[in-house]
Amino acid sequence: MLSPVIVGVDGSAESLAAVEWAAREAVRRDRPLRLVHARNWTRSHTESESANAAQRHVARRTLRRAEEHIRGSVPDVRLTDEQVEGPATAALLKATEQAELLVLGSRGLSGFTGVLVGSVAQGVVATAPRPVVLVRAGEEAEDEHFPADDGSPSTRTGFRDVVLGIDLADACDEVIEFAFEAARLRHARLRGVYAWQPPSAISLGPGDIGLINDPAQAEEWRNFLSTLLRVWRDKYPGTEVLETVVEGKASTVLVRAASAASLLVVGRRLSERPTVPRIGPVTHAAVHHVRCPLAVVPHE
Repeated sequence: MLSPVIVGVDGSAESLAAVEWAAREAVRRDRPLRLVHARNWTRSHTESESANAAQRHVARRTLRRAEEHIRGSVPDVRLTDEQVEGPATAALLKATEQAELLVLGSRGLSGFTGVLVGSVAQGVVATAPRPVVLVRAGEEAEDEHFPADDGSPSTRTGFRDVVLGIDLADACDEVIEFAFEAARLRHARLRGVYAWQPPSAISLGPGDIGLINDPAQAEEWRNFLSTLLRVWRDKYPGTEVLETVVEGKASTVLVRAASAASLLVVGRRLSERPTVPRIGPVTHAAVHHVRCPLAVVPHE
């Protein structure tokens, strides 16, 4: 049985945007889509059965609204849904164990909405064993595509680039493969982006001072990036690959590169201490500032 694309549903605008994106992605991957609504995550032992029934009714109505939204926009998707009891972080993480990927709605700088507030969202993104994609409210199918010749939004044009943020000191196959596969499914270009900064005098050893502002350093990084991606070019011969090496802060460079992307892909190292969820400064900046859908891919 194929693992589904799973999307968290809470009835918010962000959630509905995530649902629609997840439906399109499920069709691209030829996977079923499962809507998951986590309810009763603050359940009190004193709650009456009537209160529980009311919560189930609200959950059912929320799921039905999401289903109607999908049927109108992505009618070909294979769809199931379920209500699960929380707490929300645990419920979504448990669901993710069975998933191809998990999709959530995001508000960026304003935090996460609905059931995904504060530490819940942080825990899901930082702890999930499978890739998590964050989608902003207002994300439309047209946003994934280049505009038409007259500048108007269109779904008939090609997909914008899939941008892959690469740390050449910690490059991981899982992250690179996810990005190449996303580009292949979209018939889009894959743009690998690496940001580097010259070493400071403090970080250099006694004999290294001549390396500061070395004009050849950028070219060396570019050659390194090209070598790293060569094997993936061979695995995905139909995917056009662009390599970008930019001097600057990684978070700033990636946010800028993602401004014209259909998807940004970044990595997250699996924590050796799962009770202390961390996503790293670059991924943190992407979560808060990137406007396009963001895929956070865990790796060893």
